[in-house]
Amino acid sequence: MINNEQIAFFRDNGYLILPGAMDLELCARARDNLWASLPDNADIKRDDPASHFGPLSEKDTLLSATNMRSGHRWQLRYVGTDRDIINLVYSETLIGIAEQLLGSGTLRRPIVNGATMGTCGAAWPDGPVDPAVATEGARGIYCTLPYRDQAPPADGAHTDGHPFMLSLAGLIDDNPPGGGALTVWPKSHRRLYPTYWMQYDQARIPFYQHMPSYKGILHSEEYQQELAKILADTQPIDCWGNTGDVVIWHHRLVHMAGENHSNVIRQSVLADFSKIDLDKYRSDPPQADMWRDWSEELRSSAQGYTKEFARSQRLI
Repeated sequence: MINNEQIAFFRDNGYLILPGAMDLELCARARDNLWASLPDNADIKRDDPASHFGPLSEKDTLLSATNMRSGHRWQLRYVGTDRDIINLVYSETLIGIAEQLLGSGTLRRPIVNGATMGTCGAAWPDGPVDPAVATEGARGIYCTLPYRDQAPPADGAHTDGHPFMLSLAGLIDDNPPGGGALTVWPKSHRRLYPTYWMQYDQARIPFYQHMPSYKGILHSEEYQQELAKILADTQPIDCWGNTGDVVIWHHRLVHMAGENHSNVIRQSVLADFSKIDLDKYRSDPPQADMWRDWSEELRSSAQGYTKEFARSQRLI
């Protein structure tokens, strides 16, 4: 359970770091499953730290929607509904925290051995995988290899386009500052929420083979302008930490996979939380009260937070 100060901080800043929120034994099993997914002759080897620097070799590159290894990214999605991963990210503790924010008994629950992210392929040719399509569990295990002296890939700060309400990134191994953990822009959720046409979904342009010049996510001009302002005036937060640490964030918060300038692989699990009835109001326009569909506990929260707590969240 989280307290009133934590709820107030999340509401104001759009993110909340939760130290030690995941089971350490399940984190260890997740790491084992990650490395076991590699072929025996892979160039990158668990017991050889010198091989952990990106980019991945041509031999180790795999462009599969359910198991992607390319450049400095390694995204193992087909484990997203394994029992151990479900128990790790949808534990009683984390479900309880999500229900405090979204409402008791309101969450869409994962399905052990259900469909995984990437089952239906990319959202459009050469595009990303949509986490909301046929995903019945976590997004999977997401890794960022160290860059060494190379320039990091231009992933860029963004907000996610698929319909959901709350997201989670949990470290399954220790990750130092500057080690590629999730990076967030505090308070950006409140600035970007009103710039959307739909409060929980995203306008998209379909892919047409005979008209390939534009496809995918469509943002309003107001969004683009406000995002540029946020990147110019807001100091991002590096959510580094220890094995089992979690950060949760609001669906309209600006974030990105951090730049890994350490000598270890960033290893984390990603998952989303949504309410069962999200489809009823996901296309509603932004509301005067952006928390209309969240829990009464969050909506009625009037408490602030101390400087000491803000410091623990790296805000100051």
